[in-house]
Amino acid sequence: MKAFENSEVWFVTGSQHLYGEETLKKVAEHSQEIATALNNAAAMPVNIVFKPTVKSPEEIYAVCAEANASSRCIGIITWMHTFSPAKMWIRGLNILQKPLLHFHTQFNRDIPWNEIDMDFMNLNQSAHGDREFGYIMSRMRLKRKVVVGHWQDNAVIEKINAWARAAAGWHDWQGAKFVRFGDNMRYVAVTDGDKVEAEMKFGFSVNTHGIGDLVQVINAVSDADTDALTKEYFETYNVSSSLKSDGKQYQSLRDAARIELGLQYFLQDGGYKGFSDTFEDLHGMIQLPGIGAQRMMAKGYGFAGEGDWKTSALVRAMKTMGAGLKGGNSFMEDYTYHFDPANSLVLGSHMLEICPSIASNKPSCEIHPLGIGGKADPVRLVFNSAAGPAINASVIDMGNRFRLLVNEVEAVEPIADLPKLPVARVLWKPYPNMNDGCAAWILAGGAHHTCYSQNLGSEHMEDFAEMAGIEYVRIGKNTELYQFKNELRWSEVYYKANNQ
Repeated sequence: MKAFENSEVWFVTGSQHLYGEETLKKVAEHSQEIATALNNAAAMPVNIVFKPTVKSPEEIYAVCAEANASSRCIGIITWMHTFSPAKMWIRGLNILQKPLLHFHTQFNRDIPWNEIDMDFMNLNQSAHGDREFGYIMSRMRLKRKVVVGHWQDNAVIEKINAWARAAAGWHDWQGAKFVRFGDNMRYVAVTDGDKVEAEMKFGFSVNTHGIGDLVQVINAVSDADTDALTKEYFETYNVSSSLKSDGKQYQSLRDAARIELGLQYFLQDGGYKGFSDTFEDLHGMIQLPGIGAQRMMAKGYGFAGEGDWKTSALVRAMKTMGAGLKGGNSFMEDYTYHFDPANSLVLGSHMLEICPSIASNKPSCEIHPLGIGGKADPVRLVFNSAAGPAINASVIDMGNRFRLLVNEVEAVEPIADLPKLPVARVLWKPYPNMNDGCAAWILAGGAHHTCYSQNLGSEHMEDFAEMAGIEYVRIGKNTELYQFKNELRWSEVYYKANNQ
C-alpha cells in the first residue's frame, strides 16, 4: 500500500497538432507507459495518474484548472515528448496552484543508431521540447523542480519520490489548524513570529486557547478511558516500579494518562494537526504533558514546546513527508555540547518531549522531578536514539521572509549511560564539523528548536521550500564558512530587491 494512498500526482505530457494523429497516438502510448511504470515503482509513495496529452492552450488551461480543483491532486509532473510551443502554456501555468515537477526524460534510453530516421526524430523531441518549456517557466519566474534522466533509472525515480513526499507535506499544510495553549515563553524571540504572514504564505492557521479550555477537557476524561490508557503504558513500555499499580506514584501515571487523553480529545474535536504549550502557562494542570506530548507526536501530530508554533507545524509536515519510511521525526533542541577535540558532539534533548518514533530501544516510562514549571513531577518516556544520517530543520521568521534552515548531521551511538539525565536524547555530529556547523547555524539565525529527522534528507526539504516559495539554506558536508556568509548576504539582497 502506498504511503499516500489517497493522493495523486498527475502526469501531463505536452505536444501539438503539428505532427498528425499517428505521432500523437504514439505520444499518448509512451506517456501512459511511463506514468504506469512510475506508479508501479516500489519507491513511489503516491498514485501517478496519466492524463491525456495536451496540445492547445485550451487543453493546458483546462488540466491546470482541474488540478487546482481536485482535492486528491497534490502536484503535476510535466513532460514534453515532442515540441510543445511554450506560449500555449502561459495561461495554464499562470493559474496553477499545485507543485510542479518538470521531468526532462525521453521514452527511449538509447539512440537506435542503425534505425534512426526523421520519423523517429519528429516523435522523440524531448531534448529540445523540454528546453522550450523550461524557458517559459524561467521567464515566468515559476518555482518548480527539474528532474533529468531516464524514467527507468532508480536514481531518477528517487528524486521524484522525494518531490512527491514534499508535495504531500505541503498539501497537508493547506487549511491545517494548529493550536497554542497559552502564549510563547516570555521574552523569547525566535519562537515568536508573524502568524498572519505564515497563514498567507503556508496555508495553515495558528490560534490560541487558554489553558483552562484544555484543563476542562482533561478533567472530563473518564476513569474507564484512563484505566485503558494506563494499561497500554504497561503493555508498551518498561514502566518504573514507582509507577506500577502498587507503587507510590501510580496516581501520577494515571494523571499523565488523563492529560494525554485530554490532549487527544481536544485536538480531534478541534480538527487540529499540532499544538504547542509553555511551562509558564499551565494553570490547573497537575503536571507538564510529557508522555502525552511524546505520544501525540508518535501518532503524527506536530508539537513544539514553549509556544513555538512554527516548529510544531514543521514537525507535522516532516512527519507527513516521512510517512511509511523507516525512522522517525521529532521535536528537538540542541541542549549541550561535548567539545572533545577528538570527538565533538551535540547532545539533543528537551525537558520531556522527544518523540519515541526515533527511539533505538524500548522506551522506559519514568517519573522524575523537573526544576521548572512549578508542577508535580512529570511522567516521561526515556530512551536513546539510533545512530545514522539525519537532519535538523528549522523555520525562522526573518522579518521580511521565512527561512528554512537545514543542517545535515550524523547521529552516533551513546558514549555513556547518562544515569542522572532521565530524558530522551540523541548524540550527533553536525556537518561539516562541529565548529563550522554550529557557526553556520548561528550565522543563519537558526532556532534552538528543530525538527530532527531520521528518514528525510536535504532534497526533501529543498523541494518543500520551493513549494512554499521561501528561502532555503543548507549546512552540509561541503559547507565553507566564507562562501556560506556570502550566500546569506546574496539572499538578503535578493529578498530585499524583490520585496520579499
